Amino acid sequence: MHYLSTRSGTGRAASARAIAQGLCEDGGLFVPERFPALGAETLGVMESEPYARRAERILSAYLTDFTPGEIRESVAQAYSPEKFPREPAPVVSPSGGVSFLELWHGPTCAFKDMALQLLPQLLTRSLRKTDAGKDALILVATSGDTGKAAMEGFRDVPGTRILVFYPKDGVSPVQERQMCTQEGKNVCVCAVEGNFDDAQAGVKKIFGDASVRARLSENGLMFSSANSINWGRLVPQIVYYYSAYCDLCAAGRIRRGEPVNFAVPTGNFGDILAAYYAGKMGLPVGKLICASNANDVLTEFLTTGVYNRNRRFYTTISPSMDILVSSNLERLLYDLTGGDAGRVAGWMRRLAETGEYRVDGETFGRVRELFYAGSCDDGATRAEIRARFERDGYLCDPHTAVAARICEEYRRKTGDRTPAVVVSTASPYKFASDVLRALGVDVPPGGEFEAAGRLSALTGTPVPGPIEALRGRPVRFRASCAKTAMAEAVLRFADRQSA
Repeated sequence: MHYLSTRSGTGRAASARAIAQGLCEDGGLFVPERFPALGAETLGVMESEPYARRAERILSAYLTDFTPGEIRESVAQAYSPEKFPREPAPVVSPSGGVSFLELWHGPTCAFKDMALQLLPQLLTRSLRKTDAGKDALILVATSGDTGKAAMEGFRDVPGTRILVFYPKDGVSPVQERQMCTQEGKNVCVCAVEGNFDDAQAGVKKIFGDASVRARLSENGLMFSSANSINWGRLVPQIVYYYSAYCDLCAAGRIRRGEPVNFAVPTGNFGDILAAYYAGKMGLPVGKLICASNANDVLTEFLTTGVYNRNRRFYTTISPSMDILVSSNLERLLYDLTGGDAGRVAGWMRRLAETGEYRVDGETFGRVRELFYAGSCDDGATRAEIRARFERDGYLCDPHTAVAARICEEYRRKTGDRTPAVVVSTASPYKFASDVLRALGVDVPPGGEFEAAGRLSALTGTPVPGPIEALRGRPVRFRASCAKTAMAEAVLRFADRQSA
């Protein structure tokens, strides 16, 4: 299996090269030259298999320059009982034909663990295959969850250093505390005076800066990424859509071959793109329901064909979705245009120059067939958290609530009663104060740990161990920088790590 750039359609990098490099030299994203097929017979076998074995099957189909032993060892280390005390991606079905795929039972209580516990294994093996003698300096822009999950995954992994940028005042208190108390000799965190899009744009600019790359090379370093622009981040996400489908079949909630709709809270478009890719492989995926918060740039695009980031940016109670430039949409457009890299490159150039672009009618028609899109503000998100708990006894975080709300909107408007799965992306305890307010309860003084205790007492659900463990942990990182000074922060970190 080889990988091409979304902007040139050339290069043909092996999977190890794509993972080690992260971003194509022309600024495009690596995409597979074809999608392997997993048919109904394989699905039947997978129903009785544990999550790790399902992951091995799908990864092996894409990472063909990895041996079966390398993939098996990578998966075993990523999804070990120490990191995931229970099966990593359980499906919970409270009522009403809608199930929840819970992806937050890992070490940082967010869905990013599903990929970011595996990526360090894949990246270090990729480096040995492609760039012997060089260490990877991993740059991450995070809207909340990726940063902590990436640092936890790469903590003290030999041959890697990781620097995370997050928007100052743009993440939840628990998310910020998780990042700023992170342990490990090879990690660093820096707040950016701006929003997530500023941090993401800054990281992409640094990747393309030849002078910065030359400075790193002098110190035996090369750039890589842990964001979902990296194929090694995206391919593990395909696994849990297959796993959810197999679990529903095994539980008798659907018949094998029956379609399932997936509702995904979406910011950078990687999570819902993985569901689309699963459908390309043969999984019976029905409608893909793209759920946004008040930052509804994706809702507008999926309903009009116009992508326009020139709009007000909202800071919401679902901060991991506070994004106006959704990088992985580029991969979808490449596939929907039949691999027309020139057209995709033109759209991305207009986005960079003017902040907007419009796709052609044929491409937009395909988008409308595949996706339903909707958005809701913080008030509607709070109402969904409360209604879901009061009706079903199911407690969800603000991101999951957005997806549940838009899923119900879709079912109500269309009458579509296809079995649906809401992708639950984070523990409600990462946003305890906002969840308490949604339930109509006053937030106690003293911060997020007191709020978590009150939420636990109110709902009878336990505070996750990784969040409770933050209590009293010392803050290690307090640095911040202007969005124009991110490159200098990278070079300072590289110099310190090389000293």
